Amino acid sequence: MNPELLDQLGSQLGPNGLPYSIPIHPNLVHITLGLFIIGIAFDFAGAFFPLEKSILKMLSLTAVRSNFFDVGWYNVLASAIVTFFTVAAGFYEIMLATPEAGVKSAWGLEAMPTMLLHGVGGVFLLAIIVGMAVWRGFQRFAWRKDMGRQVQWSYLLAGVAVLGIMFVHGTLGAQLAAEFGVHITASELLRAGQNPNLLLK
Repeated sequence: MNPELLDQLGSQLGPNGLPYSIPIHPNLVHITLGLFIIGIAFDFAGAFFPLEKSILKMLSLTAVRSNFFDVGWYNVLASAIVTFFTVAAGFYEIMLATPEAGVKSAWGLEAMPTMLLHGVGGVFLLAIIVGMAVWRGFQRFAWRKDMGRQVQWSYLLAGVAVLGIMFVHGTLGAQLAAEFGVHITASELLRAGQNPNLLLK
């Protein structure tokens, strides 16, 4: 963002370049990831329940197949809802970002292309996760509501593919923090010529 515009915020920005001490976006990202991963994992567990049933019985664990699918549905739905806030917080924080200049990531990208890819990728992932939740809802309430296996194999394979996309996308976000110092308090202080060891006690 234009440094002159950032100067207008003045004393409102903390040492990490944000008006609050801990970035919100990375925390919401991990909630989104956790919910989606758990949702897909439990749908897999429900799909393979006939194979697991004897093992669960041997371990004296009472489990009902529909309960696995309940966990899968509610977690994917919650992930879709949280992702709206994740993307919104990400765009707000990326507008305030002042990454290191003249640095290239491990993928050979500079800060601006990395931020653009991460931002556009976030919107793309939001659309995919919402699409997965809608697809999951149709399976649960219409297409497969009377079937033992509530999810289609194609849905599960698509879920695995989404996890792969999340990994690539998350790596871009990690590079923004680790390699470009975006909203990392110590990096921002060092760039300002201050000693983080003295100020962060």
